[in-house]
Amino acid sequence: MRAQNSATPSQAIAVPAPGADRGPEDAHGHDDGVGGAGRGAVWAALGVAAFSLTFPSTAWGLESFGPWSLVALRALLGAAVAGAFLAARRVPVPARAHWPALAVVAGGVVLGFPLLTTLALRTSSTSHAAVVIGLLPLTTAVFAAFRNGTRPSRTFWAAAVAGAAVVLAFTLGPGGGSLAPGDGYLFAALLVCAAAYVEGGRLARVLPGWQVMGWALVLCVPLALAGAALALPHEPVRLSWHGVTGLVWVAAGSTFFGGYVWYRGIAEIGAARASQLQLAQPLLTLVWSVALLGERPTAAAPLTAVAVLVCIAVTQRA
Repeated sequence: MRAQNSATPSQAIAVPAPGADRGPEDAHGHDDGVGGAGRGAVWAALGVAAFSLTFPSTAWGLESFGPWSLVALRALLGAAVAGAFLAARRVPVPARAHWPALAVVAGGVVLGFPLLTTLALRTSSTSHAAVVIGLLPLTTAVFAAFRNGTRPSRTFWAAAVAGAAVVLAFTLGPGGGSLAPGDGYLFAALLVCAAAYVEGGRLARVLPGWQVMGWALVLCVPLALAGAALALPHEPVRLSWHGVTGLVWVAAGSTFFGGYVWYRGIAEIGAARASQLQLAQPLLTLVWSVALLGERPTAAAPLTAVAVLVCIAVTQRA
């Protein structure tokens, strides 16, 4: 990725024309042809892989930290990593016009989604919490349609709704289809995250993805410092290998690295199409939950995986 002078005062945020979810060329100089779409799908898929570890890592982190402390430390550690990269590359401060979009990204994926899902995971299993990810692709596509004025085909919407329904049936089925006490947090997290994905994807057309996440993390430092100062004295800290590893991954892996590759992918293939790759995320999360947390898989997992992959293929070609 070549260096960008993307924060000069004369540069405006690129806003796509109505009916187009992405432009002919992204912030990295890639065209929007087959090659660009393939690269974008790879970047977005890497983001999905990184995000799939978020819930199991958060569960590990909660073994050592309280929910408010974990979220504050996650944001501070992520900001430290991002700040080091920004300083090493001598990246200029973004133009004033970029900060409202960065604030939406910060509020959604740096603070809102982590806090709400962490609070939910106190009473919900990682398998149940994956329902949020199961609905996130459809919600992101809806946000993208309204925000960008896009009009995906009926085939796209049919496949997106079918994929969400399959994931919902899979994640809720083992629990008898009943809602858990933490579902209020989960559905609120769904909304703020979808909004942040769409706004961050728009901004990633003029700023590299790692800068979008980097500046969003830096923007949250004052709130994260205040949160840590208030939470740490009141929440017990029991350091363990699991807890520290979980904290490091959600900060550096899920938030910074995952955000970088994810927004890079959105910039190339659009928020609506990239979001449908996340239909595979609950299944990956369940795999990690089995491997890392000892949860038992269900017999429906292989059939669900095939159905979800079919839906993904349809959305990418629609």
